[in-house]
Amino acid sequence: MRRSRIRGTPDVADRPRGRADTIPGVATVFTKIINGELPGRFVWSDDRVVAFLSINPLGPGHVLVVPREEVDQWLDAPDGLLEHVMTVARAVGSVIRDTWSPPRVALMVAGFEVPHLHVHVHPAWGLEAFDFSQADPDPDQGEMDRAAESIRAGLRAAGHGSAVPEA
Repeated sequence: MRRSRIRGTPDVADRPRGRADTIPGVATVFTKIINGELPGRFVWSDDRVVAFLSINPLGPGHVLVVPREEVDQWLDAPDGLLEHVMTVARAVGSVIRDTWSPPRVALMVAGFEVPHLHVHVHPAWGLEAFDFSQADPDPDQGEMDRAAESIRAGLRAAGHGSAVPEA
């Protein structure tokens, strides 16, 4: 296996593309959250996409928008899926903007933490909001619950009630 110039990681040419790069038959952590095997604070759920709060937020209301289908890289998402992920991210982002009034709402696709396509959506007051080393490793659970409910209420008010799960 060739090594890239970045910290000994496999060269891009050696990485599989398409479905999530996981052990065959083993679900990603996001699939386990989606299936209810691990807890999650869901703010959106439809037949193709879910959105739930990050357990290590970069700010209040930090949401991950995740397709139900295990796709590793956003470039490999089937036609229409990435567009739907972004539509949901935009709806969530609008609520984040209206709720916390940040100067920007951050949108990131990184994909190094979990090999399952996901979009980070969260308030941003500066460039540090894009630095994962700034993520809160132990967020207040009450604040997380309140943030999730604020987002759910905002999504319902914006007409997305059919996609908003109960707490």
